[in-house]
Amino acid sequence: MNANAQTRPGMRPLAFAAMRIEDLDEVVAIEKAVYSHPWTHGNFVDSIQSGYQCWVLRDAEQVLLGYFFMMQALDEAHLLNISVREDVQRQGIGKMLLDQVCMLARRLQMQSVLLEVRPSNTRAIAIYQRYGFAEIGRRRDYYPAAGDKREEAIVMRLPL
Repeated sequence: MNANAQTRPGMRPLAFAAMRIEDLDEVVAIEKAVYSHPWTHGNFVDSIQSGYQCWVLRDAEQVLLGYFFMMQALDEAHLLNISVREDVQRQGIGKMLLDQVCMLARRLQMQSVLLEVRPSNTRAIAIYQRYGFAEIGRRRDYYPAAGDKREEAIVMRLPL
């Protein structure tokens, strides 16, 4: 486990670790539970093998609480995926994941963090805005949606 274990009042210690292929069954289970159009097992394998920053957050009993995937592109970190297990949402886990993303991006000398989010994901948008991300554009027909349709993406950026 990573040395930067985190604790919150009334909660057990939490710790980040680099994601391993062995984590993917748990990761895929969370992904399928929280997204209408989840990444595939192959998407996760490709991201790990590509050398992206792939991290998991576990509690003291080794229960997987959340994860993220971040890609470096020149001086910008691109947050590709961030997810919190459904039964522990609204407990600050998402903020802890974002804190780790930003800490890693700064350590890698990135100048900003970029992400895309569905306009229909209003909870995530609110979290990102509270964290300091601002909308910088839109991508048409970016996400798959129900009924063979597509949904645009809001592009958000956080200067570091």
